[in-house]
Amino acid sequence: MSSFYLGLGSRINCNIFSYDYSGYGASAGKPSEKNLYADIDAAWHALRTRYGISPENIILYGQSIGTVPTVDLASRYEVGAVILHSPLMSGMRVAFPNTKRTWFFDAFPSIDKVPKVTSPVLVIHGTEDEVIDFSHGLAIYERCPRAVEPLWVD
Repeated sequence: MSSFYLGLGSRINCNIFSYDYSGYGASAGKPSEKNLYADIDAAWHALRTRYGISPENIILYGQSIGTVPTVDLASRYEVGAVILHSPLMSGMRVAFPNTKRTWFFDAFPSIDKVPKVTSPVLVIHGTEDEVIDFSHGLAIYERCPRAVEPLWVD
């Protein structure tokens, strides 16, 4: 992804900070829901303390499973903006599309956290997405208090 980020940063004239999740890419550790949240907290802490970046200058971006820690962090801290690309409501709702509520054992309950996001949110989702159904993006968008016009991609 580094070449993509270098090109993107150059085209839109911004700095990009990216990190691997535990157990993915070049990172050690074990992939887990708990570690997803710990990983984004570590990234947030580095941006705020090591690099001195103000929250209003941070735009969080998450795609698919990456929307889970993004929503979690954004539900706890106000930032400049949030971009959710193909977000999922929760793990149970992906595996069992007829699930209507969050169960205590449901992983990744973004649908319950997104109403606490106080930053502007852009939701991007493909209308024919075969991995995370479009209904997830629509439901997340509808629950965002400060959602901007979504980008629905045919």
